Amino acid sequence: MTGVAIVFFAWGIAGGLVVSMNSTAATPRGASEPVLSTSQIASRTDPGLANVVSTDSYQQAAAAGTGIVLTATGEVLTNNHVIEGATTVKVTDIGNGKSYTATAAGYDATQDVAVLQLQGASGLTAASLGDSATVQTGDRVVALGNAGGKGGTPSAAAGRVTALDQSITASDELSGVSEQLTGLIESDTDIKPGDSGGPLVSSQGQVIGMDTAASSGYQFQSRSGQPAEQAYSIPIKEALSIAEQIEAGTTSADVHIGATAFLGLEIAPSSGSSGTGFGAPNQGGASGVTIARTVSGSPTANAGLARR
Repeated sequence: MTGVAIVFFAWGIAGGLVVSMNSTAATPRGASEPVLSTSQIASRTDPGLANVVSTDSYQQAAAAGTGIVLTATGEVLTNNHVIEGATTVKVTDIGNGKSYTATAAGYDATQDVAVLQLQGASGLTAASLGDSATVQTGDRVVALGNAGGKGGTPSAAAGRVTALDQSITASDELSGVSEQLTGLIESDTDIKPGDSGGPLVSSQGQVIGMDTAASSGYQFQSRSGQPAEQAYSIPIKEALSIAEQIEAGTTSADVHIGATAFLGLEIAPSSGSSGTGFGAPNQGGASGVTIARTVSGSPTANAGLARR
């Protein structure tokens, strides 16, 4: 089906996305293994999760999402769109209740994966990770996350895997920038804004995906006969492959190590410009730009540059 509206499910900064996708119908698989209840899955998984709040001081905006703890020393997996454009990131570990300042260890914007490093963290509880290659349509799953950006104990939404290997093409309604994500797990879990970066967990209590987006304006019938949204998760195997590249400091065409540089500078064409765009020749034959404003505390402001 096409023309389905999809949104990235960070809360705040992230804009809505319009998506076209390729989908196949689900064939539910009968459960032959003992399964945990939703509350059991949540109690086992919550200590390995974190609430993420990123702030963009340039736009005076904030976004909330979720993180999956990878190591005891504070490496946390999340979606790139949760922290994209952020000047500061704060993370609260669910396991110990402590809050940390985080920096971006690296990211892959094309796959919407990022790894955060919590400053001064130790002894954290890492999430129990499963094998996303074994996931089948019909599998029972639970999505956990910082729904609504409220913080505190993660919310839990139970559902079923409805399709595998899904591809979505998303265009940001605000910027018009398109993103393509492939190989996604589709489920009917009712995830909310703020759940981005949170885990999709198997009935055995292991993380098999990272939630990244959900449908908006379209619903299908769930197994219970009730309307259900479509949610999309990055298989944990793929997310971990990128995380391992980041941890190893291995750059590529898509993997970037460290945070995106932020100058805190807004520029405008020089008033004497005879053309359009930055750097157009002015009437005196020179070229240049004018500083419109600087962000307080940014490298540009600290260097003494200011509006003239």
